[in-house]
Amino acid sequence: MQDFLETNIMYLPGVGPKRAELLNKELNIFTYRDLLYYFPYKYIDRTRFYKIAELDPDLPFVQLKGVIKGYSTEGHGKGKRLVADFQDDSGNLKLVWFKGTKWIMQSYSPGIEFIVFGKPSVFNGMINIIHPEIEASGKAAERMTSALQSQYSTTENLKNHFLGSKALSRLLGNLIKQINFRLPESLPTYIVSKYKLMDLHQALHKIHFPSDPDEIEKARYRLKFEELFYIQLNLIRFKNNRARKFKGFVFSSVGENFNSFYHDNLPFALTGAQKRVMKEIRRDLGSGKQMNRLLQGDVGSGKTLVALMSMLIAIDNGYQACIMAPTEILASQHYQTILKLLEGINIRVRLLTGSSKKSLRNEISESLLDRSLNILIGTHALIEETVQFSNLGLVIIDEQHRFGVEQRAKLWQKSINPPHILVMTATPIPRTLAMTLYGDLDVSVIDELPPGRIPVKTMHFFDSEKNKVFGFLRNQITEGRQIFIVYPLIKESEKMDYKDLEDGWDTISRVFPAPQYCISVVHGKMTSAIKEESMKLFKDGKAHILIATTVIEVGVDIPNATVMVIESAERFGLSQLHQLRGRVGRGADQSYCILMTSNKLSREASTRLEVMIRTSDGFEIAETDLQLRGPGDIEGTMQSGIPFDLKIANLGRDGQLIEYVRNIAEDIIAGDPLLETDINLILKSELKRLFSKRQSWSSIS
Repeated sequence: MQDFLETNIMYLPGVGPKRAELLNKELNIFTYRDLLYYFPYKYIDRTRFYKIAELDPDLPFVQLKGVIKGYSTEGHGKGKRLVADFQDDSGNLKLVWFKGTKWIMQSYSPGIEFIVFGKPSVFNGMINIIHPEIEASGKAAERMTSALQSQYSTTENLKNHFLGSKALSRLLGNLIKQINFRLPESLPTYIVSKYKLMDLHQALHKIHFPSDPDEIEKARYRLKFEELFYIQLNLIRFKNNRARKFKGFVFSSVGENFNSFYHDNLPFALTGAQKRVMKEIRRDLGSGKQMNRLLQGDVGSGKTLVALMSMLIAIDNGYQACIMAPTEILASQHYQTILKLLEGINIRVRLLTGSSKKSLRNEISESLLDRSLNILIGTHALIEETVQFSNLGLVIIDEQHRFGVEQRAKLWQKSINPPHILVMTATPIPRTLAMTLYGDLDVSVIDELPPGRIPVKTMHFFDSEKNKVFGFLRNQITEGRQIFIVYPLIKESEKMDYKDLEDGWDTISRVFPAPQYCISVVHGKMTSAIKEESMKLFKDGKAHILIATTVIEVGVDIPNATVMVIESAERFGLSQLHQLRGRVGRGADQSYCILMTSNKLSREASTRLEVMIRTSDGFEIAETDLQLRGPGDIEGTMQSGIPFDLKIANLGRDGQLIEYVRNIAEDIIAGDPLLETDINLILKSELKRLFSKRQSWSSIS
């Protein structure tokens, strides 16, 4: 029965090799199962038939029954169109087609009763429907359908080959007619009955061909439950297996280096959140199990301090530690910060990046092997084969979403036993997303800022108010402050009417002319050396303004910079706007974030700007971002989308269900860690089917 669902889609009546190739390419539909699990995005009530006399252009999609009286051709060139005179007992309207006209005339003969479905509009004072769905009344009665007609996402290419929503529905009808057996259940009976779920066979039938809204909801709930449950079960199983399989180094003592730093070098009293997180980390490090912990903390919350104190525990127990950061700017920032924090303490720290000279690389390699080097900070250069640690005990990954899993794996492998892992992100991750993307990690959150931080004032101005903003910037520079100005693009795009960095440079250099003002520029296409030189000008206070792309989103800490101007702010996601805002407000003076936009804003863009002005709470911002944009687009979380395909669940809307199924999965794994009992064998089998084709990185996270 399972084999039947794996049948190549080309063998389904109505498909064939050519259509199969299109379905493969456009929708990733390769098998009967793929089609069955290609769910509708909405439903349209097809029970009501309108009369032509009732129509007006403000109505949504309508359904009519009538007869085509004849065809004519109107217009010239691109405006040439086929027009059918359509009639029922209340009046006439025109059906209009701009393409496929020959096929239309051959397929829909005058004099036969048709069902027409489409959006009414008005042209030259007469009601018409452009490119309607049309089907003979007799044929509609024969095919599998339902009162609520499913609507499927499709593509222009598929529509051009007559594989629109209606055609997909017809193919699904063909498939369900072929399933002349009851589809086997994919959840244990005790779960289906205990949680009052619709059975799988019925759910898959009713999601495509429902009789009423209640059936849709029950089918949808069952399929969402299963999808999210198996993701959570897999994550918890991995987490449990790793805890049993990998024994971590035991950091039993908090020694001289940690205590010396804590009593003499700590720059400010730890916040309650930092103390709580340090307790969680210390418990992990002394447990004898490998730590795999995600540390979330807003920009400026003190994650680097927590990371350093964790590394000092490793050093006090005779181990080395490293920090890997995604950019040279961020790695260098960590290096400078940690050197400053460790002044007077005998700990060796080195920086290794792609631009490090060979002599320095050789020196670092030797000192790693003879254990004279305690902390190595760097970029991807840390994973090069020539970099070998003697006894790596703790690995810290900053902004870890910017590294591929394979890159991280190479770092783990530099230790005889798996080192303890602390992954950090300054992008607050909504709880439901964290449970799904990082569900196999323990999560710590620093949710308060160090004392004395003045909240950044956020303001919104339209491009037409630019002179007012320039006046404000001049005043800030006069007071000795520095300015960031960020653009979304390097060069102007023909498709997007957004300000670009090159155009911005021209404008800013005219408004703030040399030699009175000095302007520095940084973007991703510069060489490392030029980028570093430009940044140094700004860091040293010699440049008043830094014009940049989002390359400065992380790792730039300049307390004297008090204004962040974000051009075309409507172009950015909420999390990215929040990250950019975090570049200011790091000193003792009041800081400002100015959001510049065009005068025309979409509703979603307006919502994002309102949220930015209203709150500086990164977690609230992240939750709103998830709801607005969906998980695949959230900047700073998973830039290329989530690591599995969600067919029906939505991480932005199904948070409660994610927590619910996670608790169920945790209870099952607690009672049967290897899923070996008879009642759970179906779970083991389904996990194998769902996840076995993917590379297992369970020891890495």
